[in-house]
Amino acid sequence: MKHATSRELYNYWDRIRGGEPAPRRSEIEPSDIRRILADTFILEVIDRERYQVRLAGTRICALYGREIKGAEFLDFWSDDDRQAVATLATAVCEDAAGAVVSASLWSTRDRPVSCELLLLPLRHGGPTYDRILGSCAAFERPFWFGSEPIVRQRISSLRLIWPDDRPHFMRPLTERRQPALPVPIRPGLRRHGHLFVLDGGKD
Repeated sequence: MKHATSRELYNYWDRIRGGEPAPRRSEIEPSDIRRILADTFILEVIDRERYQVRLAGTRICALYGREIKGAEFLDFWSDDDRQAVATLATAVCEDAAGAVVSASLWSTRDRPVSCELLLLPLRHGGPTYDRILGSCAAFERPFWFGSEPIVRQRISSLRLIWPDDRPHFMRPLTERRQPALPVPIRPGLRRHGHLFVLDGGKD
């Protein structure tokens, strides 16, 4: 994780989950992350192809030039990257992995900005990871930030994080909370167990 916002959110999430694979949604205290709250969001996991934005911080909404609550997270991505992001989100909500995405975003005037996104599993209504806690932070905030909405974005690189060292799909069946099922992917992804990872950019 390169961005300070990603590191702060990850450290907070890691602390409140204790020995569990993921904390509960009710354990998140906005006041505890007030410095980065404007850069955070929460997704509801509908299924493997739908991740709806339930909450989004003010800086994220300013970046896109609108309130994005209720939007479909995958719709922000290009057609080429949509399936890769869906596969990554599946690893988060089924295997309790963390995910870091470096992305290039462009405004209505085709001005670029680089951002880092972090995705982390949450539990809400039961034992499954049916929410995703995330952050989206720009490495440098351009002068046009808030006045030129982002209209397209592409993946520069993505990485999975295994907080407990051992990927969920490699654990005994008795330790798994959900079954691992095959996920349709686009060509060009590298297989890692039952996951597929798109490599690119620099660490």
